[in-house]
Amino acid sequence: MHLENITVILLLLAVVTALAEVADRVKVPYPVLLVLAGIGISLIPNLPAVQMSPEVMFLIFLPPALYSSAWTTSWPDFKSNIRSISLLAVGCVLFTTTVVAAAAHYVIPGFGWPESFVLGAIISPPDAVAAAAATVGLKVPKRLITILEGESLVNDATGLIAMRYAIAATASGTFIFWLAGINFIYVAAVGIIIGFIVGQIFFWLRRITPDNPTTDTTMTFIAPYVAYVVAEQIHVSGVLAVVTCGLFLSQRSSQIFKHEARMQAWATWDTVIFILNGLIFVLIGLQLPQILSHISDHSFTTLLWYGFVVSMATIVSRIVWVYPGAYLPRFFSKRIRAREPRPPARNVFIVAWSGMRGVVSLAAALALPIVFADGTAFPNRDLIIFLTFAVIFSTLVFQGMTLPALIKRLGIQPDVSTKEVEDKARYEMATSIIEHIEENYSLGVDDGILNKIKLKYELRIQRLKQDQGDGKLSEQQINQFMQIQHALIKQERVFLEQMRKKGELGDEALRKIERELDLEESRLMLELEEEK
Repeated sequence: MHLENITVILLLLAVVTALAEVADRVKVPYPVLLVLAGIGISLIPNLPAVQMSPEVMFLIFLPPALYSSAWTTSWPDFKSNIRSISLLAVGCVLFTTTVVAAAAHYVIPGFGWPESFVLGAIISPPDAVAAAAATVGLKVPKRLITILEGESLVNDATGLIAMRYAIAATASGTFIFWLAGINFIYVAAVGIIIGFIVGQIFFWLRRITPDNPTTDTTMTFIAPYVAYVVAEQIHVSGVLAVVTCGLFLSQRSSQIFKHEARMQAWATWDTVIFILNGLIFVLIGLQLPQILSHISDHSFTTLLWYGFVVSMATIVSRIVWVYPGAYLPRFFSKRIRAREPRPPARNVFIVAWSGMRGVVSLAAALALPIVFADGTAFPNRDLIIFLTFAVIFSTLVFQGMTLPALIKRLGIQPDVSTKEVEDKARYEMATSIIEHIEENYSLGVDDGILNKIKLKYELRIQRLKQDQGDGKLSEQQINQFMQIQHALIKQERVFLEQMRKKGELGDEALRKIERELDLEESRLMLELEEEK
């Protein structure tokens, strides 16, 4: 790797870090600022051109992004919303492909049906990274988040498979619908099977290998790449293989990870995903000058008009699909009406508005062949790439910027039942632990020791029940108790640093004690956060 490339990467990492801090302060989804920053950086004179290799983008960025999203997705919630997710991930993607193809064909002169469907397939699936980044920290119902994240996990497979057949139709000039449908089912089904097999293998490997947080974390990075590469090698859906593998292993994480490995893996993945996501969106912005340099047949004003038309077709087609998809199944099925509450129209609109496109679409466009096997040039390839960029930019900036304000304006509120469920689980755990202590430790253990052991759980029960009877601490006293504990931990850190400076404590002992304090402070901070 050339020194100038390393310099550019370091510059981009610095930009990503700085803008992420800015995005947190101004409450704007960070992909929006990063894309804009990428465009700004690309205008710097004499800056080395940053080329995006589609193969590298798919292989390096896609598996960890999908795997991370799958790992944090609840399988029971995913399964309970499978109808809504499928209607979006399959039905909406294919509907958007058709609408965009029609808009491009009838508005852009010389844009044939085959390349129109290629364009539609490329920009039809919303992006998993963009969806997660746009909704993070927003106070919306859990079911809405599950549907959006579940859709973004599966829809890439639909879009990429549809693109594959659209390219084949462009090359051959023919399209056999029933054969494409059978191949679609085969590619999806075998991809899911591959992901399940890879997940089983890594589950087995983890069970027979010694516990080691470093190697355990490393295996979590190897798994998605193995699933993706194996699936792609036999020409089935690598996307579905990664998602299946992630869902399978995440449901068994308590069986294969101890607390140290789990904490290390979470921290490592948070950092890696932050870096990858940041680089992805900056790189998207950096591509604009290069994309424009390859288009000389149209004026910039004409290109903007085409980009506006295709972007509006993309946004409107999703809105048109989402409302019937949300309400028609209820209209035709009594069982659905009895089982599920009617979704509020404002929640449905947020789903319709959360259709941000991202790196998968741009990488798919850049992966289009320049020429076919017979030497014929791919029609309108450069224009397809520009229109893909236009849709990514407009959906990220227009929809991504307005999404938080829309959620606030529509008065959408998060679920109120989540905390109740969590508190109930905490209460039952605490009461069962006290019963366990009394049954198993009452004989042969000093009463003073037992009382001190039970004190923590009794305080937790009292806080959860808000029991402030005679002799009990008030809620204010409990909070003060935890705040004092937190302040004392900070003071322990001061004493620890003083001992280090005096040379009274070695580095190994220092790190061990710091880790103990970190764990204790993390627990206290979570409890204090719950009280806010």
